[in-house]
Amino acid sequence: MSTEAAESLTEQELEEARVAPALAGMLAETRGKLAELEAEHSDLQLLYEATIAHGEAVEDQLAESNILLQRTQARLEEELNDASRYACSILPEPRSEWPSTEWYFEPSTELGGDSFGYHHIDADHFAIYLIDVCGHGIGAALLSATIINVLRTQAMSSADFRDPSSVLAALNDTFPMENQNNMFFTIWYGVHDRRSGELRYSSGGHPAAILLSVDRDDSGDIGAVSTRLLGNKGNVAIGTFPGLQFPEATTIVKTHDQLLVYSDGAYEIPVADDQMLSQQDLVDFASADAGRGPEAIYEWVQSQNGEGALPDDFSVVKVHF
Repeated sequence: MSTEAAESLTEQELEEARVAPALAGMLAETRGKLAELEAEHSDLQLLYEATIAHGEAVEDQLAESNILLQRTQARLEEELNDASRYACSILPEPRSEWPSTEWYFEPSTELGGDSFGYHHIDADHFAIYLIDVCGHGIGAALLSATIINVLRTQAMSSADFRDPSSVLAALNDTFPMENQNNMFFTIWYGVHDRRSGELRYSSGGHPAAILLSVDRDDSGDIGAVSTRLLGNKGNVAIGTFPGLQFPEATTIVKTHDQLLVYSDGAYEIPVADDQMLSQQDLVDFASADAGRGPEAIYEWVQSQNGEGALPDDFSVVKVHF
């Protein structure tokens, strides 16, 4: 700007002329930043739209997966119910003829490892047995069902099913734990001879049965009750070691005697002060009233346990001679 022109301008105009280049630079810089922001906004808009589209796809996949999961759960629950119904179907019906029987079974989960049975071997010999496979679930239930079917159908050619020690030795050879996914089981097995009244029995790692000797008066009313435990001391579970032999014992069963065969879930129940019910507690309860059946024993055990399921399968079989 010439000196003459500058002299003709006002002070305000001179100031505006002086700062105009700076303002122009700032405006250009602002426009550049605005262009960058617009570009970033466009990128974010595209990212947002892609995210929404992807999110909808993920939601669709999740919905489809949830439907598939629900169908799978329903199918598994139905199969579990089928397995539970089968496990119960192989249990024997209570007997009304001599020797009469009654029982109560309550698994701690949908499928347990307990099972039991009784049947005539021949006209004179009656077998009674109860098994307890370690653990719970489908594997334990399948092994339990297999063993019961072997005993019921007498499907071991090496065993004399009238001889408890022979039966347990054959079971031990037939079901080694290394061939059963490391599962083993306990068993009480007895055979009653109707002619002599003799009861032969043996056990592998299983609680002793309780023999209740019941006195009755002339009217048939129950009098004094004496008890005896029928089991082997120091015995071991079936399938744990090869070549085991299982000793057996005998006793005489009299008319009106009762036999209780059970799993350890019938008394190993936590109670107050970190204590557990004992086998003697079960003996005392059962012998206090010989009229108490397996269901009454279950109700007593459940009352000791409190709320919720028992910690182990509950099985009690009572045989009336």
